[in-house]
Amino acid sequence: MKKILTILHALGICFIMILPTDISAQDYVAPPVSISKEKVRMNGKLYYSHIVLEKQTLYSIAKAYGVGTDEIYSANPTLKETGLKKNAIILIPVIDTGREEKAAGSEEAEQMTQKEEKSAARKAAREEKKKKRAEARQKDYFIHTVKWYENLEVISEKYGIPVDVIMEINGLEGKKLKNRQQLRIPADLDAYMKDTGNAASDHQESAADTVAGRTNLQAGDLFEKLTEDRQVNVLLMLPFAAGSETPSTICMDFYSGALLAAKDLGDKGINIDLSVYDTSGDTLPVTGERLEKSDFVIGPPTLTGLSGLLGMCPESTYVISPLDSRTESLAQNHSNFIQVPIPAIAQYEDLLDWIKEEKAANDSIVIIYEKGIRDLRKETEFKKILDDSGLKHSSFSYSILEGRSILESLGRLMTLEGTNRVLVASESEAFVNDVVRNLNLLIHNKYNIVLYGASKIRSYETIDVTNLHNASFHSSMPYHIDYETPEVREFLMKYRALYNTEPSQMAFQGYDIMYYFSDSCAGNGETWAEHLGDRNVHMLMSDFSFEKSGKGLTRNILRRVVYGPDYSVTLVR
Repeated sequence: MKKILTILHALGICFIMILPTDISAQDYVAPPVSISKEKVRMNGKLYYSHIVLEKQTLYSIAKAYGVGTDEIYSANPTLKETGLKKNAIILIPVIDTGREEKAAGSEEAEQMTQKEEKSAARKAAREEKKKKRAEARQKDYFIHTVKWYENLEVISEKYGIPVDVIMEINGLEGKKLKNRQQLRIPADLDAYMKDTGNAASDHQESAADTVAGRTNLQAGDLFEKLTEDRQVNVLLMLPFAAGSETPSTICMDFYSGALLAAKDLGDKGINIDLSVYDTSGDTLPVTGERLEKSDFVIGPPTLTGLSGLLGMCPESTYVISPLDSRTESLAQNHSNFIQVPIPAIAQYEDLLDWIKEEKAANDSIVIIYEKGIRDLRKETEFKKILDDSGLKHSSFSYSILEGRSILESLGRLMTLEGTNRVLVASESEAFVNDVVRNLNLLIHNKYNIVLYGASKIRSYETIDVTNLHNASFHSSMPYHIDYETPEVREFLMKYRALYNTEPSQMAFQGYDIMYYFSDSCAGNGETWAEHLGDRNVHMLMSDFSFEKSGKGLTRNILRRVVYGPDYSVTLVR
């Protein structure tokens, strides 16, 4: 706890932490290690993406994957200093076996890797030169990040800088801007004109009139003017259980990610007033007066806690559900409720849309159910979205006891002329595993099959991940981290530097939610929540866009990933 407080003091973030401090240690017993189903390719090398479980040791992980501890240290530079942390994601090098050796060892693959590395090196060199040029002129400019509703005329009026000057400085060929595009704005227009050999009078008279009396503003004065009144008041309410023998590492990881988001927001001029409360046992240690002062509350994560909080909150304070998809029902009756998690039924709805988008004339559509398993509510919901989709398909159901005896019957529903697009409408691990094995046998028999399924399938330990890659598994996912993107890599470096450990998935979630909602609130004032459905925002782990659901708002956008035959997992939307 002292370490967390020291970090917060260094960040300069205002917060209140109501946490007991009596935390005791437990005996250490290393549990068994299961091989991860996820593989990622970074810098031309293939790795397992392993989530560390409580009490796992580096030796037991290395032994399970058949690699040395030195190889794991090499792939995860911070481990020697920090050790393993529960829910942290570490990279494990993939050893040469079968498919990997064949793919990696082929001359064509090696040449492609070399080309990619050279291209990446050239790109890095260009970026470094651009960075150095930008640093050299940083004192003469500051950066404006374009908001979704802004155009060049609005930005010109805000700063008193003519449109053609902004276009010239930033090399713009047209006036169309992108959301979050960064523009350089000169701190002193006269100095810029003198430096470029121009005069302010060379530009439009109306634009020159706009800047009259404002060109003497220095960069610091202008920055202060632009960031005034950009403070966001946030409450974070999570069951840390800090006084128990098993404090919640999930909540602390979420909190750590949220703090890093607050720091990044502070760097761009948005001040976060953050108060943090421990809601263990669904207690609500907050007053109505404190809620009145808040722009929004993140948490508590449970249906009981959120229901109680909504009963206390004024309508002007928004309540954000951060983790549990089952809390979506609260949106029906509360206009100040915002649901972030997406329920499984929405994933199936997106999968049906995906099949319709990809379906060709000769394709066959098969939906597989588990016989004898009846969940009336889920069955009714799925039947409704299937009927609404209008998708022509064949239905097939069997029980797990029938096993491979169903291959002939299932094969009769498929075609050898086109692609067989198969949706498994089940989240039973044993049944889904059996379906995947059967589909791979049909693939061996020359059927072209693409499997569609919910994101939960990716976490099943009994499924051979090779079979998912063979079946070109397509999944609609509420959350997915692409470790190849510059944004994720930058987050990893910042998190490691700040906390001296690896981030878990909850750290990504905490960052995304804190950053997105605080940035939206700061950019749109008191009516910020009304604009959440106007645009899609791509964050580290999630995409954010919202729609009305009853009186409240629910997130309505998922990411799509595809498993490739080369063990790649590609984000396609």
